[in-house]
Amino acid sequence: MNYRLRSLRSFDFLWLSIALFPLIGLSFMLTTPSQDYWWYLRLGRDILSNGAIPMVDTMGYSRAGQPIFYQQWLAGIIFYQIYQLGGAALTFLLRAVLLGLAYGLVWRMMRTSSGARTATILLVLMGLSTSGNWVMRPQLFAYPLFMLCVLAIYEWVAGRTHFLFLLPLSVFIWANSHGSFILPFLLAGAAFVFGGGNRKAMLVALGAMLAASLLNPHGFGVWRYLFFILNNPSDYLFSVEWRPPTNAGWQMNIFFAWILVFVPLAGFSKQKLSWLEWAWFLGFGWLALSGIRYVIWFMFLLAIFTAKLVAEWSNMWIDRPVEQVNSRMNIAIASFAFLVPLVFLPGIRDSFWKDAPPLYELTTTPMGAVEFMKLHEDLPAPLWNDYSFGSYLEFALPSRPTWMDTRMYSFSQAQWEEYVRVSDADGWQEMFDREGVNLLLLSRAAQPVLVDAVSSSGVWCREYSDEYAVIFSRCGAE
Repeated sequence: MNYRLRSLRSFDFLWLSIALFPLIGLSFMLTTPSQDYWWYLRLGRDILSNGAIPMVDTMGYSRAGQPIFYQQWLAGIIFYQIYQLGGAALTFLLRAVLLGLAYGLVWRMMRTSSGARTATILLVLMGLSTSGNWVMRPQLFAYPLFMLCVLAIYEWVAGRTHFLFLLPLSVFIWANSHGSFILPFLLAGAAFVFGGGNRKAMLVALGAMLAASLLNPHGFGVWRYLFFILNNPSDYLFSVEWRPPTNAGWQMNIFFAWILVFVPLAGFSKQKLSWLEWAWFLGFGWLALSGIRYVIWFMFLLAIFTAKLVAEWSNMWIDRPVEQVNSRMNIAIASFAFLVPLVFLPGIRDSFWKDAPPLYELTTTPMGAVEFMKLHEDLPAPLWNDYSFGSYLEFALPSRPTWMDTRMYSFSQAQWEEYVRVSDADGWQEMFDREGVNLLLLSRAAQPVLVDAVSSSGVWCREYSDEYAVIFSRCGAE
C-alpha cells in the first residue's frame, strides 16, 4: 500500500471515529424502558428451556393458551444469551456495536460523494436526531442489515453485482429477528424498476430474498404475521410509535428542519439525485411521515442524499485537501476515540460516576414492587397490572401471569379500550369484580387517577408503595 493511500485511509478512520464517538457514548447513557425488552428475554429463556418456540401464550392469563406468533424469536434468544453472559454491560455494548455498524455504513456511503469532515457533521446530526429509535429491542438488529442492503444496491448500480448476495443474507437474518423485513424488498423492488444496474441480476436477487424470507420456523407464516401487524388496530390506536411524527422535541426539530432544507437544496445543487434515489426519498419519506417508527430508515437515506447534494460546496469550504497527514497519529487518536466511550459502560462508570443515568427506566420497570412480590408469595391472585409493567414482571417473576403487557399485537382492540378506561378510573371496580381480580400493580406515572380511586376505596388494601408503583390486594382475599 503506497504512502498516499495509507494516509487517506488513516484520515478517514480518524473522522469516522470522531463521528461515532458521541453516538456510541450517548448509546451507553440511554436508559432502557421496559416495553420491548424484558419480555424478549423471557421469550429467549423459554425457547432455550423448552427447545421450541411457544405457539400459545404462556406469559399472561387473560390470553392463556391462545395462539400467539413470535416472529422475532432469534432476537429474543440473542438478547437473553447476552444478558446471561454479561448482564447490562454486555447488553449495552451489543447495542453500541449494532449502532456503530449501521451508522458506520451510513458514513461510508456519504464518504463516496462528500469529504470526511462533511460526512462526520451529517452523521452526528442524523445520529442525534434518530437516537430516540435506539431503544433496546429487536429493531436494533435490523439497522445494520438495512444499510448492508443499501450498500449492495449502490454497488449494483455501479456494475458490481457480486455484492447482491448481501440482500438474501440480510433478509434471512431479518425475517427471524424483526417484523420490518419487508424493507429490503422495498429497496430492491425500487432498484429493479428505477435503478440502472443489471436487472436480470436484481431479479435473481429478489427471488433469492423471497426464498431466504421463508427460511424460518414459520415458513410463509412470517408474511401472514407481517400483514396482520400492518393492519392490526391495536398497534395503530394504542402504540405511540405507529402515530405520525410531530414537530415536538429537539430530535423531531432536526428531522423536520432537515426535510425543509433538503427540498431547496435538491433544486439548487448541481448534483442531482437519480430516479432510484427519488423513489427511495418519496417512498421512505411517506413512511416516515406516517409513523414515528419509520423515521430512522428515512434519515439513513436522507443523510446519504444530502452528502451527495452538498458535495460541491463542502469540498470548497469544509473538505479542503490536507497537505500533510500523520498516519500514525491519526490511527492513535481514532483508536483512543473508539475506546474512550467504554468508560461509560454500566459497571465501569459506577466506579467514578455516582449520579450516572439509571440502567433501566424505573417508571416502566417496577423492580422494587416485583422484589416485594417475590418475598410475599402469599399475595392473592389473579393480578391486574399496568401494561408497561407487564414486560418486566413476565421475566423477573414468571409465576405471576400478567393481565396485559407490551405485546400490543396480541391483545384485541376491545381489551385495549377497556384497559384505557380502567386506567382512567372509569368502571374499574366493576371490571375487577367481573374478572375476579384480587391483586393490582399500578403505575404512579401512567395511572395516577386509578391509584387515587383505589386508595379511596374500602375494598382494597395497600400492600406496597414506592415512587413508581403501588400494590393493592383485595381486602380479605386469599
